[in-house]
Amino acid sequence: MQTDAVGRAWREGLSVVVATSAYGLSFGALAVASGLDVWQTMVLSLLMFSGGSQFAFIGVIAAGGGIAGVASAAMLGLRNALYGMSMRRVVQPRLAMTPLAAHVTIDESTAVALAQAEPRAQRVGFWVTGVGIFLGWNLATLAGALLGDLLGDPKQWGLDAAAAAAFVGLLWPRLRARQAIAVAAASAVLAAALLPVVPSGTPVILAASVGVVVGLTNWFGPRHDPDRPDEGGPEHAEGRRA
Repeated sequence: MQTDAVGRAWREGLSVVVATSAYGLSFGALAVASGLDVWQTMVLSLLMFSGGSQFAFIGVIAAGGGIAGVASAAMLGLRNALYGMSMRRVVQPRLAMTPLAAHVTIDESTAVALAQAEPRAQRVGFWVTGVGIFLGWNLATLAGALLGDLLGDPKQWGLDAAAAAAFVGLLWPRLRARQAIAVAAASAVLAAALLPVVPSGTPVILAASVGVVVGLTNWFGPRHDPDRPDEGGPEHAEGRRA
């Protein structure tokens, strides 16, 4: 029997699949405009399968770069390796499914999984989102590559904002604790400050360092909830002595 938590994971996963897959139209059209043919575009999308890395790659290729495009894509792809460290514990894939789980460990599948409260719902959210986006993104990429200029500017359809809007929808319910709000605000400020001075995509990676620092501090620091009163205070000490 499907629980409410699992049903919610399905709904959130599918909504992100629709929003993110639609953006694949933009990638397909831009890849062909950058000089790739349809087959090259599809191989890139199927094997790399990381929107930020793919856009960084074709952006540099369009500007005449070669090795720089590979380096930019690889740097942006590092975040997926970091996701994998935590998602392996959440998803717990069987050995045969590990390569597939690794391939669909992306921003969206990680976000949907971690937005769920129950372990089973986390796994459902991960697989629904990851596999769904893989299929939808590549179909949309093919459509974009074939249609090309017939689509016009993808921004006029709002596709460039669809994935970001989906992330905001997932993030907002989790911004309840003061620490989470502070980390999100600090990361946003850092990313905005770095945007004019570092390559595209890099601000997001560097902004994530805020969360890493806070996470390590919490891990090695005192084991207490920073949003609750200090249980070591005088009023609690008096209760313990009693």
